[in-house]
Amino acid sequence: MSEKFDIPFKSSFVPAVLEPGAKIKFNCHKGISCFNACCKHADIQLTPYDILRLKDNLGISATAFLKDHTVPYEMDKDGLPGVKLRTDNEGACLFVNDEGCSVYKDRPTACRYYPIGHMAMREAGSTEDEARYFLIREDHCKGHEEDREILVDDYRKEQEVEVYDQLNREWLQLMLKKKSAGPAIGRPSDTSLQFFFMCSYDTDRLRRFVLSDSFKASYDLDETFYQTMEKEDLALMQFGTRLLKQVLFGEVTIPVKDNATEKRVEERKEILEMRRKAEIELHKQKQEQQMKDALS
Repeated sequence: MSEKFDIPFKSSFVPAVLEPGAKIKFNCHKGISCFNACCKHADIQLTPYDILRLKDNLGISATAFLKDHTVPYEMDKDGLPGVKLRTDNEGACLFVNDEGCSVYKDRPTACRYYPIGHMAMREAGSTEDEARYFLIREDHCKGHEEDREILVDDYRKEQEVEVYDQLNREWLQLMLKKKSAGPAIGRPSDTSLQFFFMCSYDTDRLRRFVLSDSFKASYDLDETFYQTMEKEDLALMQFGTRLLKQVLFGEVTIPVKDNATEKRVEERKEILEMRRKAEIELHKQKQEQQMKDALS
């Protein structure tokens, strides 16, 4: 028995598991009769590194990219937030044109892998996950009828997915850990789901959070760390995954300042007390004004 993290597909196919050294018969090129057909039936889940590459390609912020080029969906029954590429009303990717993909050099992981699917699997009782590959056959794709044969490993190198796999790995492991834990961790709160979205996808909000005074008061990190977070998106993305592991799963790798929690509680009490006094004073002022109005 094993647990797996599946990237969702709407297409119907029967997956056949492939070893890294297995051969597939496949080729895709501009002259093929189905060129761009897969992009017209797009159902592409995005990883944090996919978003980083795409927003840089377009020269926009992560927040703007999420708003204009993605749609949200729930990755599991607990409502864990995921994002997919936005499509037109017919289901076509908005980045496809007659020449092919307009963001080809920064295309998402799922696009690079196609027609190979991949997932992480962890055997029951094991602490290590392993990559599994399978072949996707869809009626619209004629690439399987081409003469070229290529090893799965060589195809991965050709499509430059190795760096994507490396940089997506810890985040995907986090998904696998949550799925493996099942009911043991319960349904995350709405705040936890929002925190997951920020740490996973929106590096602009994450940067503001990490550079905030309240964060600095809680975590014992040096100025060099904060300078890196301010300037380097990739380092920030990777830290976001570490932060998720610590906050949601208790995997402590980020040093916390002594008594930070107690200090936040005390500060919160002081703020609430100040608000209470301000509301009492405002109420008194209103009563006094009403008395003056009644006597005038």
